[in-house]
Amino acid sequence: MTDVILVDDDASVLDGYREVLELEGLVVAAHGSVAAAIADLRADTGAVIVSDVRMPRHDGFDLIAAVRGIDPDIPIVLISGHGDVPMALRAMREGAWDFIEKPADPLHLIETIRKARAHRQLLLENRQLRLAADTDGWETRLIGHSAPVVALREKLKRIAGVATDILVIGETGTGKEVVARALHDFGARKGNFVAVNCGAIPETMLESELFGHEAGAFTGAREKRVGKIEHADGGTLFLDEIESMPTAAQVRLLRVLQERVIERLGSNTERSVDLQVVAATKADLHQLARQGQFREDLAYRLDIARIELPPLGVRKGDVGLLFRHFLALAAKRQGRIPPKVDTAFLADLDRRPWPGNVRELRNVAERFVLGLEDVGEGRNFDGSLTLEEQMDRVERTIILDSLSAQEGRVGATADQLGISRKTLYLKMRKHGIDARGEDGDVT
Repeated sequence: MTDVILVDDDASVLDGYREVLELEGLVVAAHGSVAAAIADLRADTGAVIVSDVRMPRHDGFDLIAAVRGIDPDIPIVLISGHGDVPMALRAMREGAWDFIEKPADPLHLIETIRKARAHRQLLLENRQLRLAADTDGWETRLIGHSAPVVALREKLKRIAGVATDILVIGETGTGKEVVARALHDFGARKGNFVAVNCGAIPETMLESELFGHEAGAFTGAREKRVGKIEHADGGTLFLDEIESMPTAAQVRLLRVLQERVIERLGSNTERSVDLQVVAATKADLHQLARQGQFREDLAYRLDIARIELPPLGVRKGDVGLLFRHFLALAAKRQGRIPPKVDTAFLADLDRRPWPGNVRELRNVAERFVLGLEDVGEGRNFDGSLTLEEQMDRVERTIILDSLSAQEGRVGATADQLGISRKTLYLKMRKHGIDARGEDGDVT
């Protein structure tokens, strides 16, 4: 297990620090850039990060921001040959464990690392204890602190492992399959988790997919095939969009639920199956039954243990937490550093209606990492922003774009915008933009 993650663009400095630390018996992972270090970083690492401050492309403060998106409690020790009081204060304010000037005294560096690592190990142990005692991992599956999500987790913990079929009801994108997988993983069943989207399989193929078939059962059935229900024996069968299941398949499914036996197409032999069925729908099955669009007996048979998922719009306070989680996952998947997110953008996210729920939020995070999400997109969704607030956001976006185009040169940016350097600095301070054109405090 890695003890220290070293980050420095100077290969000789990197090798020097690594040699000193390895002589002390520490396991070191060395990286020549922030991007390489982040790509290799795990959220559950027990390591301490030791990084230079001034590096090309991404510096030590970018590293702090990226790590904060993965786990803000990972200790980061910044080392700089250009250290001064404002830089040290900024480092501590943004979350660094310590700030050390070059040339770093080896004994002081090692002592700092050992203290930081001991703190990290204690924190991870406490997390594991809380996880085992309080949530058994549920909080890592269903992220959020809002009242509806806390109540949902409690209900799922009570129902996981119960020998009954379950009906999950929720709007599109609320996480019905996430819930079904969690019920399977935290339940007692050790067999397969088998997911079937009833609305995505052509009606002519659905019964064969579910029940399997014998060779020669129909034209094109050249060999025997085990169906999804049989494959889920000993585990969980997840039937998404159950409301779209054809009537003929509903009749056969009802018999499976009642008798726990199946017959493959083209066979007269019954096979016993031991499985839990989790059906999911965004519709009211009983209403559909009254309209003649769904079998009433199947609706009642499925609706024994009901789980209703809250839409994202009622999960007050969860949007920012979920967005940062999805942002970290997307950045890691793309091998990128999670971009900084300002409070104004998070406030915009909170005001969005989210008709696509959590799935839509995850897509926004993906686009944000790829630079395809306009930070101004979504402003004033509820009409609550004043004209002055909207103008401030436009002004901030223009300044950021100009700074980026001028590679952070304040003088050139002021000339481009037709204002004095003093005016530009005042506007940058007002909007929380630093001299590199990034969100943060002006230094």
